[in-house]
Amino acid sequence: MRERVVTGILLVIVIFGVGYIDNFYLTWGFLGAIYLVAIYESLKLFQLPLNANFYTLALGIWVASLFIENSLYLILIAGATFLGLIAYRPHLNEKLFMPFIYPTIPFLALLEIYEGFGVAILGWLVVVVALTDTMAYFVGKSIGKRPFSPTSPKKTLEGVAGGVLFGAIGGVLFGIYLFEFSFISLLLLSLAVSIFSIFGDLFESSLKRGAGIKDSGNILPGHGGILDRVDGYMLSAMVLFAILNW
Repeated sequence: MRERVVTGILLVIVIFGVGYIDNFYLTWGFLGAIYLVAIYESLKLFQLPLNANFYTLALGIWVASLFIENSLYLILIAGATFLGLIAYRPHLNEKLFMPFIYPTIPFLALLEIYEGFGVAILGWLVVVVALTDTMAYFVGKSIGKRPFSPTSPKKTLEGVAGGVLFGAIGGVLFGIYLFEFSFISLLLLSLAVSIFSIFGDLFESSLKRGAGIKDSGNILPGHGGILDRVDGYMLSAMVLFAILNW
């Protein structure tokens, strides 16, 4: 627990510092470093070989994101290329493309949210997801009885409901001072982000269960791997990016 608390405090300081400086190249580099570690961890989750080609391609995608107005278009090109390769080589393992869906698309979505909408919306996202995760744990511990999903037996329906409720309330209270959204729009946005943060956590749990591992890595003492810490942001970032653009 001591390691967990110390690591958590250091993470908050680093994230707050990057957000406070609010420089695109610093944020791009910070997210890129996390993304490359996440790619490494995803190879274990998808039970793929630790091949340098994955990192080379991931680095190429991240560098290319500097020069493309909407870097998510890179995924369309990568997807078309991969489908062509599958047609050309029928025995190619389809899982080879998975790291360029998860975590690549979520990290590109985070970058695009920052570039298009500013650092405040990323701070808001951190608050909503952190509240959802924290309150889901405490509510589940105190009154949780009914299991939420066989993918994660420790999660309870009561805990999930409590997490989403507090996440949505926090999203509205925090967002009302930052954005010009209407109350209803902000509430719906907060609910969407909170709900998908739950399923982001659940998705990574399913990958870990399939790979037979407890944590995605050990780079963060007391917390596990990068994907163990950012799993709640992965799906919610994609949804947030889509809704903001709508």
